[in-house]
Amino acid sequence: MNLVPEPLLQALRKQKYHRVGGHSAVKRCKWFYEALTGGRSCYKQKFYGINSHQCIQMSPALFYCTQQCLFCWRAQNGDLQISWNELSTPDWDPPEEITQGILKAQTRILSGYKDHPKTDPQKFREAFRPKHVAISLTGEPTLYEPLGELIRTLHGKGLTTFLVSNGNLPHKLSTLCTEPTQLYISVCATNEEMFKEVCRPQLSGAWERLNESLALMPSFRCPTVIRSTLVRDLNMHDVDGYAKLVEKAQPTYVEAKAYMHVGFSSLRLGFEKMPSHKEVYDFALQLSEKTGYKILDESQDSRVVLLSKRQKPIRFSSS
Repeated sequence: MNLVPEPLLQALRKQKYHRVGGHSAVKRCKWFYEALTGGRSCYKQKFYGINSHQCIQMSPALFYCTQQCLFCWRAQNGDLQISWNELSTPDWDPPEEITQGILKAQTRILSGYKDHPKTDPQKFREAFRPKHVAISLTGEPTLYEPLGELIRTLHGKGLTTFLVSNGNLPHKLSTLCTEPTQLYISVCATNEEMFKEVCRPQLSGAWERLNESLALMPSFRCPTVIRSTLVRDLNMHDVDGYAKLVEKAQPTYVEAKAYMHVGFSSLRLGFEKMPSHKEVYDFALQLSEKTGYKILDESQDSRVVLLSKRQKPIRFSSS
């Protein structure tokens, strides 16, 4: 039985989501387009060596999430007067099926650039050999039961993976049979009151669950990242609070990134809530002073600043 309303599927198709199986999706990233036609690249390429034109942006949990963050670009229950249960998960498609499906979807997306007058021929050829999967498009990927097996399957195809989680399901993170190439946990509030206002959790005890996930981060062998999406006038004021959470998690990196007024977030937040790169950099500078994490790099186009105790970031070659 299809538990997802048809108007939601239509809205996602309009926003160029390519559905894979029953609950996964691929979407062309802005930087995929920019890399192929304009010679510009995502901050993941600048920071970590991930070629934007060889990166697949996907989710195994397109319709499902444990939070309704104000700043999130995904469609949420109630958006566009469409209702569904974001916690009522389906029978999950197998990892191999999802892997094959996202590769086919990326090829379909890429085929549209064959006759584009600005397409770089070499990058176009290389893009048919994707090297990286960002499990970050929408939804909460740890809801997908065999997530570790999906990561293992992707790695078996020669792909690296970045996994982005909201940390609401620490037991899922602690029992992954295969770690991602890099793990992100979103930290967008410094106390429970701010967390409930900005991240709008749908599970009881979500703030405690997030803190449990942060305490788990030092046990991971892969590089780890705290990513803070910063919204003007909402969650940029308590740098001391963020510093305490960084101290708890001891991540390899911290990414301070501006909220971007895109997707369905525009239904919840105004354009004026998007901080400038200078505001993000100033926040990162204060955080650096309080944590000892140094500013390693920045991307003004993406309004993001990278901090770490390393001298330079680990780069994952996509050649």
